[in-house]
Amino acid sequence: MTKGDIETDFQAAIDTGKIHGGIICATDAEGRFIYNKTLGERTLLSGEKRPHQLDDVLFLASATKLLATVAALQCVEEGLLSLTGDLSSVVPELAAKQILTGFSEDGETPLLEPQAPPVTLEMLLSHSSGLVYHFFNPLVARWREKFAPQAQDSNENGEMTVEELFSYPLVFQPGAGWMYGPGLDWAGRIVEHVTGKTLCERMHERIFGPLGITDAQFYPVTREDLRARLVDLNPNDPDALGCAVLGGDGNMNKQTKGDFGGHGLFMTAPDYVKVLRSLLANDGKILKPATVDSMFEHHLCPEATESYRAALASPMGIFFRVGIAPDTKAGHGLGGLLTLQDVDGWYGERTLTWGGGLTFAWFIDRKNDLCGVGAVQASLPTDNETISALKQTFRRDVYHKRAAWKEERGS
Repeated sequence: MTKGDIETDFQAAIDTGKIHGGIICATDAEGRFIYNKTLGERTLLSGEKRPHQLDDVLFLASATKLLATVAALQCVEEGLLSLTGDLSSVVPELAAKQILTGFSEDGETPLLEPQAPPVTLEMLLSHSSGLVYHFFNPLVARWREKFAPQAQDSNENGEMTVEELFSYPLVFQPGAGWMYGPGLDWAGRIVEHVTGKTLCERMHERIFGPLGITDAQFYPVTREDLRARLVDLNPNDPDALGCAVLGGDGNMNKQTKGDFGGHGLFMTAPDYVKVLRSLLANDGKILKPATVDSMFEHHLCPEATESYRAALASPMGIFFRVGIAPDTKAGHGLGGLLTLQDVDGWYGERTLTWGGGLTFAWFIDRKNDLCGVGAVQASLPTDNETISALKQTFRRDVYHKRAAWKEERGS
């Protein structure tokens, strides 16, 4: 196992200008082992530099998806939704989507097939609905270029709703494949439809409130107390779009209107760990124990599982494996990748893990009683190789630090 040290490796990257810093938090179910570390400094919009603090407000990017998953599962618990039911009465826009199989020989006319089985919430939460991000599929990219609503067709600021931004067709029949996409953005809208509240309001009421979290807001962050601590409000990102997290491009936030459950949330690392720890401890504060157990089960049918494993083995697989080796058995739970075997000295079987953008990583390892979040504070232009290595240092070294802590205690 590669032996990296968080303090040494992060500081070396800071000293060479490859990153600005890092914020790492890890704990166990009972909160006995606590590792909180900040390194480096952030730059204020004024140009003033300040050391990173644990209460710095971070852009979660796709780490938002875990919170949207919890919000959707709460609706299932309340009887407002079901995991496997037809969603057409809630979001008819999804039911109306066809499957894009190609284009005519002249490249002008999309070839479309009718949707057979309906899209379900389980499919949205496990990326098996047929919805994919355009940058992962050339057919969708072409369709989007030709037919998607343009900024001038939306509001005066060029902002679009989930329905407008992700208006394109499916790329496979619901449940018949796997590809990463905006399923959690649609799930967030479904939560809004059935609760009559914005996704942010619902999360504050049912997730953040019970866990004592107050510092969370979807893009755009308007609360002045949060903006004062917002890492992504700086001379390189004056609109606080989260450019460094996304590799330099802030369009993902710039063109959105409303709360996007797939990427739009900002909060602090210790608060994010409160959510991870609640799920790790299965304390019943935000979800019933049986619901949490279901998150740590594989949720893809055999056909979708085959597609998922092909994606993990593909050139894009390095993004989807989130740090695990290509030969590690993996499935997909509700919220992220699910390891299906023990990894020696590291993740236990059925560890749930995912990340956000290029810079954010999280995991929940129930077998080894450990969870954590690592946020690399990247400089622009991003050094993706360094960032990837540092995320792996975080993932591995918190286990070393936990082992050292146990040894010191004689436990």
